[in-house]
Amino acid sequence: MDLRGARDARPAAELRFPAGDLVVVSGLPGSGKSTLMHRIVPPLDGRGAAVHRIDSQDVRVRWERGRLRRLPYALYRPLVRASHYLGLRRALRSGDSVVVHDCGTLAWVRRWIARSAARGGRGLHLVLLDVPPEVALSGQESRGRGVSGYAFARHRRAVSRLVGEAEAARLPRGFGSAVLLDRAAATALETVRFD
Repeated sequence: MDLRGARDARPAAELRFPAGDLVVVSGLPGSGKSTLMHRIVPPLDGRGAAVHRIDSQDVRVRWERGRLRRLPYALYRPLVRASHYLGLRRALRSGDSVVVHDCGTLAWVRRWIARSAARGGRGLHLVLLDVPPEVALSGQESRGRGVSGYAFARHRRAVSRLVGEAEAARLPRGFGSAVLLDRAAATALETVRFD
């Protein structure tokens, strides 16, 4: 489903998925993935079960509030990543609905999530934020965090490949659907529902 470019008079206000399904939100660093997830992912699905929002940025913030906050992030980044992946593992094993922040460059994470979805007989969906690189760089500046030029170039190639494959209806293995959003469509979204 391509929601970019205001193809409808009224942009979609919600995305709907079956309860228990997995959703991967991908896009460039600074494109608004974390902001979108915080704004639209509900705490509970239509059955009253938990919806798990898995974002490594949330894990980083928790660690920065602790004793390590005085240290450079590079020193404790491996701990943040390990904590993030342990949380993702728990969420995937729960059988509940899960929305996962994806940086776009780690195809092995998407394969892991796809295997988990297949084992549990759950649907797997991709939500792609397609914003211009300059908008993503501006988003990084506004939050006071950024990635190196080399890393950003890697993200650009990976996300561009994902967008191109979604446009051609060639989704990553295991994914059943994709939603393409530009900044306006992402802003218009109010919620994601799992029924």
